[in-house]
Amino acid sequence: MAQTLRSMKKRRKWAMAARIVLALVVLAYALFPVIWIFSASLDPRNTLVNQSLIPPRANFDNYVRLFTSDLLPFRQWLLNSTRIAVVTTVLTLLMTAFAAYAFSRFRFRGRRSLLQTVLLIQVFPNFLNMVALFLILQQLGNYVPWLSLNSHGGLILLYLGGALGVNTWLMKGFFDSIPRDLDEAATIDGASHWQTFWLVIFPLVRPILVVVGLLIFVGTYQEFVLARVMLQDSQKYTLAVGLSLFVRDQYAQRWGVFAAGALIGALPVVIVFLIFQRYLVGGLTAGSVKG
Repeated sequence: MAQTLRSMKKRRKWAMAARIVLALVVLAYALFPVIWIFSASLDPRNTLVNQSLIPPRANFDNYVRLFTSDLLPFRQWLLNSTRIAVVTTVLTLLMTAFAAYAFSRFRFRGRRSLLQTVLLIQVFPNFLNMVALFLILQQLGNYVPWLSLNSHGGLILLYLGGALGVNTWLMKGFFDSIPRDLDEAATIDGASHWQTFWLVIFPLVRPILVVVGLLIFVGTYQEFVLARVMLQDSQKYTLAVGLSLFVRDQYAQRWGVFAAGALIGALPVVIVFLIFQRYLVGGLTAGSVKG
């Protein structure tokens, strides 16, 4: 009996050691690119060929150049990306919440067909319609200048159209999981549809709002193709477009500055994830049962 207990303890120790080793391997695999980019940002040689993990004469000159160079309006690009991502996220959350509530709670003719159409349209990404979107913004700018080409309003309009489909379906599944008894109780108490939605249902769907908001924010913040085509003024570039054009064909002279910009540019996404991470698991799983 004692020998069996010792054998079980030994197996548990080996199992624990294996888990620790596996966790360290996964952690190293995940963090190595970040460490490598951080090392490149401290390397004054600005080179890809001779870069080492611990660069000689490491300093923060690349970070200083990032904010002081006249050729690199980094702060403006960072502000543009953050502003576009925040506005797109807020507007998309409002529209998808209204649409999901309507599809979940109301019964009307064409409801199923409209849901299927929304999902079908979402299958085709925006960049497949690049020429059509370009021409639409070009014509729309003749009547609404702030929604024209080379404007953040026009770019946000395109992002809104591409984000509604799948997010409406995702949010609808969460709305379906909320008991209708709450709606009926609010109606009996004299609440209108708007009061029921805003005061009763909306506080309960906070987890899925956070999940959808994070997905939209990250996707919009790092989007490149549409922003590259629709924006021509360097002062209106997003961070992804600006840094890519800044470093294009200049890796030998600008690689360290690019690495520093990439690290600082990732901070808004990291901060948003740290703030809302406690809602992620519940928001991703709560709407998966009914739909």
